[in-house]
Amino acid sequence: MRAVIVANGPMPKPPFPRLVVGEKDLVVCVDGGAKNALALGLKPRLVMGDMDSMEAVLREHLQEEGCEFSEHPSRKDETDSELAVRYVLSQGASELILLAALGGRIDHTLANVMLLAIPELEGVKARLLDGNQEVLLCRGEIQIEGQPGDTVSLLPLSGDVTGVCTKGLEYPLRHGTLKFGAARGVSNVLIAPQARVCVGSGLLLVVHLHQQYHPAEDSDGGWSGRHNGELRGDPAL
Repeated sequence: MRAVIVANGPMPKPPFPRLVVGEKDLVVCVDGGAKNALALGLKPRLVMGDMDSMEAVLREHLQEEGCEFSEHPSRKDETDSELAVRYVLSQGASELILLAALGGRIDHTLANVMLLAIPELEGVKARLLDGNQEVLLCRGEIQIEGQPGDTVSLLPLSGDVTGVCTKGLEYPLRHGTLKFGAARGVSNVLIAPQARVCVGSGLLLVVHLHQQYHPAEDSDGGWSGRHNGELRGDPAL
C-alpha cells in the first residue's frame, strides 16, 4: 500500500512531474497541510497533528467530507510529520511519499529529511518530493531513474559511508568512501536513464534534481493536474 503524506510547508505546483495519486492511496495530512492537499484536488483520509494551523472552516469542511482527525498535544517529543510517518507505517504502507516537507523553516526541513533514517523505514520505499527535487535514502542499494543530465548528489548521513559503488553516473565510485561533512558527492550527473548506487556501510542521502520540470498552469495560474480521479503532472515529461 502506498501512502502520501502532505505536510504544511511551501509547495510547488505541481509538487513533482509525473506524480500520480490514485484513489487507493492513503492520503494523510499534517495539520494545515490539508489546505495543500485540497489545492491539489486530493481527498485526505486523515489529518494528524496538534491542529495549531488548522482553520475552523477547513476542519468543518473536511469533517463533512468524511475525513478523520487525530489530534495530539502541542507539547510532545515527535513532530507532526513524524507522527504521520509512523501512522502510515502502522497501517502497512510499503511505499511513502512526503510532499510539502522542504523549504520554509530550515529546522523543519532538516527534521523531515532526517525522518528517512528512522529504522522503521528500512525496507520501505520512502522519498520526499518537491518540485524537481527527489530526496531518498540509500541503506544498501537503490536504483535512480531519470534523464541523462539530471543532477544527483550523494551525502553521508551517518558518519563516513564506505564501500560506495555507482553505475550510470558521470563521476563513478568503486568501493569509495564519502566522508561525513565533506562535499565530494555533490553534483554528480546522470549519464543514463537509470543509475545504481550501493553502499557497504552507513546511510547515504540521495538528492536527485530532475532537469525537465515544466509546471502545467491554468488561466488562473493554478495547477490543472486533476484528471479522472488522479493527480497527474505534465504527461509530456
